[in-house]
Amino acid sequence: MLATLAGRGEPTESAIVLSLRLPRVLGAALVGAALAVAGTLLQGLLRNPLADPYVLGTSAGASVAGTVGLLVAGPLGYLVVPAFAFAGALGSTAFVWRVARVGAHVPIVSLLLAGVVLSAVAGSVVALLLVMSDRLQLRLAAVLGWLMGGVSVVSWEQLGVAAALVAVSVTLGLATASRLDALALGEDAAASLGVDVERLKRVILVASALLTATAVSLAGLVGFVGLVVPHAARLVVGPRHARLLPACALGGATFVVLADLLARVALAPAELPVGVISGLVGGPFFFALLWRQRDSYRL
Repeated sequence: MLATLAGRGEPTESAIVLSLRLPRVLGAALVGAALAVAGTLLQGLLRNPLADPYVLGTSAGASVAGTVGLLVAGPLGYLVVPAFAFAGALGSTAFVWRVARVGAHVPIVSLLLAGVVLSAVAGSVVALLLVMSDRLQLRLAAVLGWLMGGVSVVSWEQLGVAAALVAVSVTLGLATASRLDALALGEDAAASLGVDVERLKRVILVASALLTATAVSLAGLVGFVGLVVPHAARLVVGPRHARLLPACALGGATFVVLADLLARVALAPAELPVGVISGLVGGPFFFALLWRQRDSYRL
């Protein structure tokens, strides 16, 4: 591998490393970083530890729009699918937020219920599209693998676009770090400190939607990364977002790369979707977190 990266590898080894292994590892790292940072931003915005792109239906909305993008995508699919997924992620986030909001407050129970319902509806819409489209049926195995959370990088151009989108979104999130810290005191307190709360909400929603869309375009539905990683990172670096966001990006990248490795070798030669691994880890973590905080969510 080192010889290949130095330009001295055998042709066969170079093809395997540069065309298959390296793009997949880098793609998994981008997916993990994107989802972890998106989860951190949403938790900071909602001031709730249960916020996550997967739980809130953001990933589901992106998957529906991404599937539509696959239907209409031509040679520039690596641009079309993220664009459609971004629109779906942003629309689903705004919809869930609007449905769950009661006056100036967004109750977490309503938010979770809206996210669960939206995810169920989105799953049905995706299934309908798969049945109705002859074009998707010809690629049914690949599409299902992608939807279940399989890292799929078809070209270096796709990886370059994804890396640029993640870099822009993470930079946007870092620019809001101090304002997110202020928002932890409450919207009124943050406004008294000079924070434009409504503008901050829009920026966070756009950044988290863009991160989620990028992750979905590369790996479909990979759940709970944005829930598990921020909690682990807070134990190491604390709650300040200037340090938390970079730590989550690194932690998320490491988590998904290791999950993808485990998915590839656990049942070899068969290959598990990486979403299965993240779900087996994140699902119990979510239930444990919900159980610990249950007294806070009584209606």
